[in-house]
Amino acid sequence: MSSRTLLAVAVTLLFWSSAFAGIRAGLEGGYTAGHLVLLRFLSASLVFIIYALFRGIKIPQGKDWIRLALLGFSGITIYHTSLTFGELTVPAGTASLIIAAAPAFTSIIATFVLRERLTPIGWLGTLLGFVGVGVITIGSGGVPGFTRGALLILLSAIMTSLFFVFQKPLHGRYRAIDLTAYFTWFGTLPMLVFIPGLWHDMSHATVGATLSGIYIGIFPAAVAYVAWAVALASAPAGVVSSSLYINPVLAILIAWVWIGELPHLISILGGLIAVVGVTVVNVWGTKRQPKPVVVAPVEGMPASTEG
Repeated sequence: MSSRTLLAVAVTLLFWSSAFAGIRAGLEGGYTAGHLVLLRFLSASLVFIIYALFRGIKIPQGKDWIRLALLGFSGITIYHTSLTFGELTVPAGTASLIIAAAPAFTSIIATFVLRERLTPIGWLGTLLGFVGVGVITIGSGGVPGFTRGALLILLSAIMTSLFFVFQKPLHGRYRAIDLTAYFTWFGTLPMLVFIPGLWHDMSHATVGATLSGIYIGIFPAAVAYVAWAVALASAPAGVVSSSLYINPVLAILIAWVWIGELPHLISILGGLIAVVGVTVVNVWGTKRQPKPVVVAPVEGMPASTEG
């Protein structure tokens, strides 16, 4: 990869990996989960409005409006709201490990919805992914047992898997950045239900918490997608996408440095199992086509490169 591509990849990894700690910092600094996710996506929406004004954006056609709205609701509204409420009780690193295992759900959904075929080793990798997610979820509270927060983040992983599968038909007609802008705008609209009390939180939360909320909106939720597009434009999709497997590692390190937080040992073990499973699925689990279509990823989750 060229130095320009490496820089773009590094920026993407840094911003996406830091989102999990940024959420925790905002919550610990005085924001409710609803107000934090709204602040985040108001910031992200503004960035994409500015982008559209200066760079232009393709207007959706016909029934694409409905698909974009539904995908924005599942992949942005439900995913990020569940993730943020989940992180009220789940450490940032643990949350990143659960999300990183989401391709295991994607492969199952794609098998039934898109009729994509998994090889026997692909099914084995998927099983490992599910086992890893189970271990992470059970151990998220430090002792064996399921927690509400972990289940909410598990819901996020399932929602983002649906998001991946059902957005695929749009990628022949729109740029990834344009799709992300529409997903963000549509996904932000239902979050407006959290407007009451937002100003109260902003005036009473710490400055650091407010800056964290704005940061995760501008950088992980918006700028990182621009850097991602730059990387994909100048290097093979498979090479660039493979770099995202280190996201959970970076997320854990950033959470440790930023908020002094580490996931429980059992969650790390589950994360290792899940990442191995996801790697098996993505490398050996399906038959690749010569020209992959890269599905716009979610922070912390490896991109899907489907033929």
